[in-house]
Amino acid sequence: MHGKNNPSGPLSIRPGGGAHFRGQVIKPKNFQGTLKRLWGYIGKEKKILTLIFLFILVDSILMLMNPYLMGKAIDAMTANNESVDFDFLEIMLIILTSAYIANASLNFFQGWLMAGVAQRIVKNLREALFKKLQKLPISFFDSRTHGELMSRLSNDVDNISSTISQSTTQLMSGVIVIGGSLVMMLILSPLLTLASLITVPLVFLLTRTIAKRTKILFKNQQVQLGKLNGHIEETISGIEVVKAFNHEEKVIQEFNEVNNSLRQVSFKAQIWSGFLMPIMNVINNFGFAVVAIVGGTLAIKGHVTVGAIASFITYSRQFVRPLNDLANIFNILQSGVAGAERVFEIMDEQEETADSPHAVPLTNPKGHVVFENVSFGYRPDVPILKNINFEAKVGSSIALVGPTGAGKTTIVNLLTRFYDVTDGKILLDGRNIREYTRDSLRRSFGFVLQDTYLFSGTIKENIRYGKSDATDDEVVRAAQLAGADAFIRRLPRKYDTVLSENGGNLSQGERQLLAIARVILAKPSLLILDEATSNIDTRTELHIQKAFSSLMKDRTSFIIAHRLNTIRHADLIIVIDNGEIIEAGSHKQLMEKKGKYYQMYSSQVQIAVDKS
Repeated sequence: MHGKNNPSGPLSIRPGGGAHFRGQVIKPKNFQGTLKRLWGYIGKEKKILTLIFLFILVDSILMLMNPYLMGKAIDAMTANNESVDFDFLEIMLIILTSAYIANASLNFFQGWLMAGVAQRIVKNLREALFKKLQKLPISFFDSRTHGELMSRLSNDVDNISSTISQSTTQLMSGVIVIGGSLVMMLILSPLLTLASLITVPLVFLLTRTIAKRTKILFKNQQVQLGKLNGHIEETISGIEVVKAFNHEEKVIQEFNEVNNSLRQVSFKAQIWSGFLMPIMNVINNFGFAVVAIVGGTLAIKGHVTVGAIASFITYSRQFVRPLNDLANIFNILQSGVAGAERVFEIMDEQEETADSPHAVPLTNPKGHVVFENVSFGYRPDVPILKNINFEAKVGSSIALVGPTGAGKTTIVNLLTRFYDVTDGKILLDGRNIREYTRDSLRRSFGFVLQDTYLFSGTIKENIRYGKSDATDDEVVRAAQLAGADAFIRRLPRKYDTVLSENGGNLSQGERQLLAIARVILAKPSLLILDEATSNIDTRTELHIQKAFSSLMKDRTSFIIAHRLNTIRHADLIIVIDNGEIIEAGSHKQLMEKKGKYYQMYSSQVQIAVDKS
């Protein structure tokens, strides 16, 4: 039940078709802070990560050992122009081959273990995000498109998964290999080491410059992707309306504009990140040239051996390559952190107000409802309800009528605490509803809304949503009372018929009947019928009214209706206009008064006569 009466609302659609949120400025969060929060999920895998680190440590040691052994083998072949020591070379070959096989095996197990770690972390993160969504207030969903939220659950979380699986092992290995290679280079030749390090400041400056740019671009890329998903979800959900108004070309144009914005920012992000590796290769080749020139000079002078130069060049490559990898990892981190920031934005959203420490469960509610001087506004400067006062006696039926946007749905939203009142109070059985636990309060209500929603699954499962432990006979009985049994039995698989998303393979009226059956099965203490029969033909409506009469017996019911002939027998009819109660009484009393209700009812009767 959304805030239908919010005239402006926090969400607007730009001409380009993308959604933006008033007052919401999207800013990147602290990079280190986001990584720290991610560690809260990564740290749960400490044991496996420790094992992976041990594999990486052994693998890195093997990588550091190989160039040294190769250098010794080369020196054995070139020393003093003597004959080659084939026995020594054979030993070196066996050791190197064994090291390469061990290296490949360790890499495989690292990847296998890291894949499991990444998927478990992302599973936990996605579960936490979905759980958070269930705790957020209705106002949160009123101000965001479904597609944008879906993007955070899927695309952004997948980005985090890719970052963890690709970056963690490379980061660990890179740090070890860089440190180990530097030590070995210093052992072989401090002078050559100094010559090779001339490229490090260049690498640092390049990485820092590009990283600043790509961080912003990757963040914007995720934002644009969320807008695109929101537009797609909105268009597909409303495809019948799009076609009915011949807006196919318009939505295509809007999609192209949003899609083009995504293309532009993605292109810039990829171009900037793509600059890194080619320029790094140029810098590396320059470094190798310097090492070769200095090393050749030292070898001629007898300060180093040819084998030592060969080992040093290999170590130099091992030293520089992880620097390249770390630079590339930093780009991946930018994308992953951008996704994590968007996920944590939702995780930081204010949840529904917690129950009072003194709140008690609502048990066996009688249904005596009183509104005392209730006022409410979705925004402080735009009041929706103003000083609402009325009493619903136990077992009575209260009809709320008035023009669209008058505040009818807002009243039941306040009654069920989807929103809390700004001023005044609502009493249920003599106690402020804020003194009841929110869960027990909502379990006491049964809802039949104008906008019916059915879940993917069988008809039987959808009806049983109202009472999970209901028997098949109870499900059938509820369908019979709702008038749904007849059309269900005409379906090929009857109650086991599988519904598509939101019951797309049923008519709107049939979906409404299933929603009514769901509430009948739940047997709530209080009822809220929000245009419950608006999508049902007149003949079916008469049958449903009989079912409602039985269901509403001894239950306090709130009925929102535009068809005034359906609420003539309500105990109290409240006419609301511009957020205020302008009339209240029975059908007979209001007709005799000849005020607003009389005008509304008479106009509907006249329209019906004209149509006939």
